[in-house]
Amino acid sequence: MSETPIMMTEEERQFLRALYDDFNGRDIEAVLAKMQPDVEWANGMAGGFVYGRDGVREYWWQQFQVIQPHLETLRFEKDDRGRYVITVHQVVRDMEGNVLMEKTVGQRFAMKDGLIQRFDILEVPSQEAV
Repeated sequence: MSETPIMMTEEERQFLRALYDDFNGRDIEAVLAKMQPDVEWANGMAGGFVYGRDGVREYWWQQFQVIQPHLETLRFEKDDRGRYVITVHQVVRDMEGNVLMEKTVGQRFAMKDGLIQRFDILEVPSQEAV
């Protein structure tokens, strides 16, 4: 992350807000439509990456059978390479609604032609944790 965050346009913020709203609402097809066909997506459950829209769709289908993640956006920034870095408060519940995990994480999106090319999960330094 650069020392001075790069400003985002309102259009960029709206794209990202819609992404998180669609994810939290489980409108997976709307989220997938915001990705490149050959997207690389971090696998937060098993590590590594899943590839392509079909890979992400299958990953989420499996994930939503066992957990209910919810992401609240806290901060929107761009790094010095033009990638979006979003700080989120993440709450993961089991299927009965019990909290399994609650923490603040960073999520980074690299874009290509207005669509997500790569998604990474970042650790948030403890002094930045909310």
